[in-house]
Amino acid sequence: MKSTIIKAVFALAIGYSGYYFLLRSPSSTKGKLAPDFESQLIDGSKFNLSSLKGNYVLLDFWGSWCPPCRRDNPNLVKLHNQFYNESFKDANNFHIVTVALEKNDKTWKKAADRDGFKWEHQIVEQAKVVLLSPLAQKYAVKDIPAKFLIDPDGNIVGVNQPYSEIKAYLQSKI
Repeated sequence: MKSTIIKAVFALAIGYSGYYFLLRSPSSTKGKLAPDFESQLIDGSKFNLSSLKGNYVLLDFWGSWCPPCRRDNPNLVKLHNQFYNESFKDANNFHIVTVALEKNDKTWKKAADRDGFKWEHQIVEQAKVVLLSPLAQKYAVKDIPAKFLIDPDGNIVGVNQPYSEIKAYLQSKI
C-alpha cells in the first residue's frame, strides 16, 4: 500500500514537472502573439507593450543580482546602439524593453547605469520570488536572462536566441 502511494505521488510529480517545463516553457511561445501588458516605466509613466506595435522589440528579463544577466548586458547595449534609429523594410524602429526582476527597487538602478542602459523602456518588477512577478509569469519566464524578439505585428519570432542570431535577423530586415 505504502509503495503504491509513493509511486502515485512520484507519477504526479513527474507529470506536473513535464507540464511546467515543457508546456509552460518560454520556447512554447515562439510564433504566438506576444502577451500585451501595462506597466510603469522607471520615470513613472504608464507603458503598454502594444504601444510599440509597428516596431521590432526585444523584451529582456534580467536582474541586477544575476551574474549571467550582467555579463549579457554589454551585448544588449551594443544591439541597441546598432539598431536603434535604423531604417527597416517592414518596421518603424527597434526598441529594447528591459524588465528588471528584483526583490527590492534599490540595486537595479546602479546596475543599469553601470551597464549603460540608455533606452526609455525600463521596467522594474518587485517580488519576493522574482520569477513569480506578474510579467515573468505572463511570459512563463523560468530563468533569467530571458529574451523575446517581437516583430512589428506583435508576434514572438525568437526566444532566448544568441545575440548573433538576433543581430542577423534584424540585419536581414534592413
